[in-house]
Amino acid sequence: MGFMTGKRALIVGVATDRSIAWGIAQAMHREGAQLAMSYANDKLKERVLPLAAELGALTLPLDVTVDSEIDAAFALLGREWGSLDVLVHAVAFAPREALAGQFVDVTTREAFRIAHDVSSYSLTALTRGAAPLMAGRHGAVVTLSYLGAVRSIPGYNVMGLAKASLEANVRFLAADLGPKGIRVNGISAGPIKTLAAAGIAGLRKMLGRVADVAPMRRNVTPEDVGNAAAFLCSDLAAGITGEILYVDNGYSSVGMNFSLDGD
Repeated sequence: MGFMTGKRALIVGVATDRSIAWGIAQAMHREGAQLAMSYANDKLKERVLPLAAELGALTLPLDVTVDSEIDAAFALLGREWGSLDVLVHAVAFAPREALAGQFVDVTTREAFRIAHDVSSYSLTALTRGAAPLMAGRHGAVVTLSYLGAVRSIPGYNVMGLAKASLEANVRFLAADLGPKGIRVNGISAGPIKTLAAAGIAGLRKMLGRVADVAPMRRNVTPEDVGNAAAFLCSDLAAGITGEILYVDNGYSSVGMNFSLDGD
């Protein structure tokens, strides 16, 4: 029996079998959770349906920028399940042109708005929809951040600002919903070569740098993040809320890295 047996989880953000959200889905399924997976449009639906079938997951349409679709998604879950234990928010987006070039040159008002709407506000909107279904069930919400929320990263640009907003979002949601028994946490994962990350200039250099400098001398995998998310959303983490857990093989803990040979 897995440590998420009896839990019902909605996972928002699965795009391909290489996405972090898919790693989370696999880990939660392995630990006994019953899953629902969303897709934002028909193109993603074609990718998500076969993956959902592998895990016996319920599927539903959900564009996080459309309030009526959020309402419809949780109404559907209410009819199908009657309750919800876990919400996984693995959604982020900024226009491609805002992720190439110098931050001050490419950050437009519209790019700023889109990045914050999709990457941060959607967590608030989804959690608001999920909360009534979590009543009395010790619910858990987890989202995905990155080191760019607290450090400047070349090419990450406006997405770093959106992730900083997202991490503040975690803290405010945790404070609001804690009295209702709902926990809210984030995972700051190391860089992973996913469909979403492909739009970030310099990703290959980023991956190489992390593998060279991180104490574990490797990049993290979707499985690493999936296991951490499953833990955070299980009763094993009942005392953890409002936190950002770094799953980056220790990269964020290193100030400098150089050889002392010859000194």
